[in-house]
Amino acid sequence: MTKTLTSTAIVTGFHALSDPLRLQVVELLQQQELCVCELCDRLSQDGGRISQSKLSFHLKTLKEAELVRTRQEGRWIYYSLNLPQLVVLEQYLADCRRYSQILPARRCDPA
Repeated sequence: MTKTLTSTAIVTGFHALSDPLRLQVVELLQQQELCVCELCDRLSQDGGRISQSKLSFHLKTLKEAELVRTRQEGRWIYYSLNLPQLVVLEQYLADCRRYSQILPARRCDPA
């Protein structure tokens, strides 16, 4: 993967994870793959009803970021986590931690 593709994947991935509802979806998919109906039901248990169209928008964002995969069975589409893409994000954060030096700020000398 080229650096540009990797950078795009990282930006897209973290953007997709920046929404609380999408984070809830990821947390639910950690347990098992689910269809939209099941996701709607489980998300609605946490308060308020979520529409399938709103959920579909968020699933599309997660799919475009390659954080979820789909599998069709009959007329149902099942969603699951795309673990290799999550590893890309995890590795990015690990590299930041590992290779970043924590140095005191330099004093600025205004010219």
